[in-house]
Amino acid sequence: MAAYRHLGLDDRIQIQVLTKRGISDAEIARDLKVHRSTVGRERRRNKVDGKYYYHQAQACAEKRQRDRKRRPSKLTPAMIAFVEEKLHLGWSPEQIGGWLKHRQTELASVSYERIYWHVWRNKIDGGHLYRQLRRGGRRYRRFGSRFDFTRRKAPVAGRVDIGQRPSIVEEKSRVGDWELDTIVGSQRKGALVSMVERGSKFVRLALVAESKSDVVANVIEARLSKDIDKVLTLTMDNGAEFARHKIFGAALDADTFFAKPYHAWERGLNEHTNGLVREYFPKSTDFTAISQDEVHRVEQLLNNRPRAVLAFRTPLEVFSNPQLLKPVALAT
Repeated sequence: MAAYRHLGLDDRIQIQVLTKRGISDAEIARDLKVHRSTVGRERRRNKVDGKYYYHQAQACAEKRQRDRKRRPSKLTPAMIAFVEEKLHLGWSPEQIGGWLKHRQTELASVSYERIYWHVWRNKIDGGHLYRQLRRGGRRYRRFGSRFDFTRRKAPVAGRVDIGQRPSIVEEKSRVGDWELDTIVGSQRKGALVSMVERGSKFVRLALVAESKSDVVANVIEARLSKDIDKVLTLTMDNGAEFARHKIFGAALDADTFFAKPYHAWERGLNEHTNGLVREYFPKSTDFTAISQDEVHRVEQLLNNRPRAVLAFRTPLEVFSNPQLLKPVALAT
């Protein structure tokens, strides 16, 4: 496919001459080395009284260019300051644009494409805004093919398979269904226990010196007991750190379930949330060298970040007012 480029005066002269000869748009495009839609769009936009004249087409194109330059940019200094502030808080361009679109603010809405344009323009000028993008603008890596799926962990005693979990949990139409996991530090130094509520995406993080089952059970009970009325089910992987699931499940009056081994997609929200946490605490992090205050700050940032799946409400808004969840659940 021919690369896109703007047409100039010489191109327009050629279009007029070849059109009069009855040459098709596709043939003209091949001659000009542009896509045929470029030729068709040029003739539609710039014809006068049904006919195409190169001098009038050139005048129309120049007028459009002048009008674009006079058009006030939505990226005013106030908008730029707002966008850059939110980028530094970990918001994505989509979240910034969506939040502005769904809120009554003094700032006009701006598309996420325009925000990306600003970020990459900043990079060209020597700036570092692109580093605030998730993964620094890098592409996802696909899962490697060398993993041995034949390995199996020893089963957790008394585990109840996710297949027996109530179907309403899949609907994400209520607040109270949690996914649990641990994020291990570099060289297994310390860990984070991550707890995320499926409907609201609300996150709880707890720092532990070691991921032993009694330690993990204690922090889960301590962190979730503050909102015990919003704890109905707990779903986790098959790690030994969750061996005391019956104890903390009973303390929270919640049913516990386990995903199938190596079926991480059955806890997709938890895996996604762990990825967000890793943006602040990469795999090189020694969790014994950070404080609970640092962990709490990341928790607050994630819970106050608008999410497209929540109609650009924040997890904290939806968790605090579960009624907000129902219209979103019905629409998806």
